[in-house]
Amino acid sequence: MAKKQLMFTFPRELVQEPIIYHLSHKFRVVTNIRRADVSEDRGWVVLELEGEETEIDASIAWVREKGVRVDPVVGDIVEG
Repeated sequence: MAKKQLMFTFPRELVQEPIIYHLSHKFRVVTNIRRADVSEDRGWVVLELEGEETEIDASIAWVREKGVRVDPVVGDIVEG
């Protein structure tokens, strides 16, 4: 099983959408929210995805297609 830590940045029009919920149901990945900040007009989430590499990659592509910006995170954002 592979793990990737990513930062998802949501534009205003997607802040209210349950993207992470759908991601975990559409793909065989386990999601773990490590840190987040959401306001009325924007939001970001540092998310750990665990699963097969192909499922993780497909889930990332799907999130990008939805309009979410996806950036890699180096190191553990919570543990330092």
